[in-house]
Amino acid sequence: MSFKITFIGAGSIGFTRSLLRDLLSVPEFHQIEVAFTDINSQNLHMVTELCQRDIQENGLDIQIHSTTNRREALRGARYIFSVVRIGGLEAFQQDVDIPLKYGIDQCVGDTLCAGGIMYGQRGIAGMLEICKDIREVAEKDCLLLNYANPMAMITWACNTYGRVRTVGLCHGVQGGHWQIAKALGYKKEEVDIICAGINHQTWYISVKHKGEELRGQLLRAFENHPEFSKTEKVRIDMLRRFGYYSTESNGHLSEYVPWYRKRPEEINEWIDLGSWINGETGGYLRVCREGRNWFETDFPNWMKEPAMEYTQDDRSEEHGSYIIEGLETGRVYRGHFNVVNNGVISNLPDDAIIEAPGYVDGNGINTPHVGDLPLGCAAVCNVSISVQRLAVEAAVSGDDILLRQAMMMDPLIGAVCNPHEIWQMTDEMLVAQEKWLPQYTEAIKGAKKRLKTEVLIPTKDYKGAARLKVRTVEEMAENREEATKNASAADKAKERPSSVGEL
Repeated sequence: MSFKITFIGAGSIGFTRSLLRDLLSVPEFHQIEVAFTDINSQNLHMVTELCQRDIQENGLDIQIHSTTNRREALRGARYIFSVVRIGGLEAFQQDVDIPLKYGIDQCVGDTLCAGGIMYGQRGIAGMLEICKDIREVAEKDCLLLNYANPMAMITWACNTYGRVRTVGLCHGVQGGHWQIAKALGYKKEEVDIICAGINHQTWYISVKHKGEELRGQLLRAFENHPEFSKTEKVRIDMLRRFGYYSTESNGHLSEYVPWYRKRPEEINEWIDLGSWINGETGGYLRVCREGRNWFETDFPNWMKEPAMEYTQDDRSEEHGSYIIEGLETGRVYRGHFNVVNNGVISNLPDDAIIEAPGYVDGNGINTPHVGDLPLGCAAVCNVSISVQRLAVEAAVSGDDILLRQAMMMDPLIGAVCNPHEIWQMTDEMLVAQEKWLPQYTEAIKGAKKRLKTEVLIPTKDYKGAARLKVRTVEEMAENREEATKNASAADKAKERPSSVGEL
């Protein structure tokens, strides 16, 4: 088979290298055309060099077309992977640090809350430009596979306003599936699950072993598990009160709802610092910064290590390659995908992006009807969908009033801040991120004026309830294997690290 696949944001070492390995593990794909593009030429060069070495060591005759010219990379592409982070780690730092001044303590800040909303404003502005290029130069009816957060907002904007067929992909369902099986004492392949909801707030509505429904046993299993009882306190509490386990990690989930991070003195009751994903303040920012610093410093050694092997045994659980394999070969694949609802979950809005079971084969990607979510679970999702809708419309139109309303409606922001604080924080974030927000030119002028001339609400010098310092390259070198594993992983929370930084 011969077709073209393009990676946008290919300088992302974690996703790009592993997704390429997954694709080239399919024997029929050994003649495909591969293009990489990124705005950072240095990162692009390093990742391309590493991936090209992998290709050659696996005996394949594929030459990666690597370019900073996005339209050139997209020309004729049938499939496009988006792994972009608009604004990079610089903007990510602002997404975490500015809200902290107002008492908003986020673990990640890339899906909802203040960080996720602003990430969406940058990401949607960038992705709509990318969608324009896709419509103009890519293969007709191509498929955009989006791995970028905020998953729901970006997938929503690309489908509705970018007019590009887009499916959002996330590994959260797989991670929770593994946890459930372990808590129940089974292997993952022995437990069948069905999830439905929205990305990062998807619920395991069915958990079966040999046809027997075990969902009612989950609370006791997690409460009694020696590790999960300590690391998943938020998820266990949500399970206790709503009756269903959530796909998303302890730290992520804690920042989507109003109950677990609103009082600094209570945050540490709900989190665990053994792994960033369990609730550390700014935890994902820290591990991303450490991973990038390590990769850039240690890259020459990566080129000396054995290449990735393109085998089925080494293929990851990321959905992307399996979707393309199903579409191109007709092999059936079942996963959980982020798609426009259109009635699949009947008590969530039709225009929302939902995460639900999907099947792929030569006939396309099909999502079966789920029906109603349990009422409490739907209520949690609907609050987030309202924030997402406001944020998407704000990002597309450049309407800062809608942006401020999204901030006000966000559960954690509303639990911590009053309207005056929210307005001022939004001004600060707009001004700080001006270079990535072309749609807000006029709004930013007004924000600058207010910040300069008006009496400002005092803010806090608050570092967060559980902030760990970024480790130096020298500190990471003490456990080189672990540092390399973190830098190269798409899922940076899959394994619990043996050591963490200091408070």
